[in-house]
Amino acid sequence: MAAPVLSIENLRTRFFTKRGVVRAVDGVSFAVTRGQVLGIVGESGSGKSTVGFSIMGLIDPPGRIVGGAIRLDGRDLRQLTPAEWRRVRGRRIAMIFQDPMMTLNPVLRIDTQMIEAITAHERVPRATARDRAREALGRVGIGAPDERLAAYPHELSGGMRQRVAIAIALLHRPEVIIADEPTTALDVTLQGQILAEMQTLARDSGAALVWITHDLSVVAVLANDVCVMYAGKVVEQGTVDNVLDRPLHPYTRGLIASVPSRHPPGRPLPQIPGMMPSLMQLPLGCAFRDRCTRASDTCRSDPPLYSLDERRVRCFHPHVEEDEAASASERAEEAP
Repeated sequence: MAAPVLSIENLRTRFFTKRGVVRAVDGVSFAVTRGQVLGIVGESGSGKSTVGFSIMGLIDPPGRIVGGAIRLDGRDLRQLTPAEWRRVRGRRIAMIFQDPMMTLNPVLRIDTQMIEAITAHERVPRATARDRAREALGRVGIGAPDERLAAYPHELSGGMRQRVAIAIALLHRPEVIIADEPTTALDVTLQGQILAEMQTLARDSGAALVWITHDLSVVAVLANDVCVMYAGKVVEQGTVDNVLDRPLHPYTRGLIASVPSRHPPGRPLPQIPGMMPSLMQLPLGCAFRDRCTRASDTCRSDPPLYSLDERRVRCFHPHVEEDEAASASERAEEAP
């Protein structure tokens, strides 16, 4: 197998507030190889965006990464100095934010921002940088690029600003791209175009893409592998086909069952009862226990992430055939 370009090992991120400690990311591990697309899915508050910010070194007080490793081509990014981070961030690893105004400076023209993004890492003439900026805008479906380059962010629509932010992230063709729901503000047609462009980029340039989203339909189209997160932990992990076609974890099955396209119009959508617990006051054992119809006294213990049916799952009572259920529960209890 190819060596991963990005590997996350037992990542733990905490936020230390006056009210208590928020366990935002609790022991997350995964790896992405060149040209691969990994989807991270889960409802709001599951910790998926915090994983992205942690990878990019953008966790500031009161937040702190308290454990684990974040390796880019084998080098632990947690050991980088601020000066080394400036050389890596934006060039070798880039992030596309959900809110484009986290990327764009409201008082600078688009061309100024894109040219500076290029010259910060490469010594090229401004004319060359401007040509690359124009080309990047065209790749994300922006017409009349010269006119857009001369505009300020407030003169563009929300969808246009998001496309500019995506173009900036692609300027250096980074080895790893972290995308935090970047197509949320775009219409369906343009979303499809962006997803196709990102797939092409990952395939042609060998970039590894981590796509963070709550939209399972996007993951189904875009990703090779998927991690399902709940309450700061990965609860199911495997190939997209395995996880979405035959979900093992009750939470994964509940997410898929609530997709509107899977049900006839006019009928109520199935819902996962209750709400995700506060990451500041997680219950003992399985965090999904109080919302799960399959929960038992065994679930008062914390289930490990173990291998089952060509994937990994964190559950004592996964959705498997009855003759496999007992052995699955035994494997969960025996896992380290």
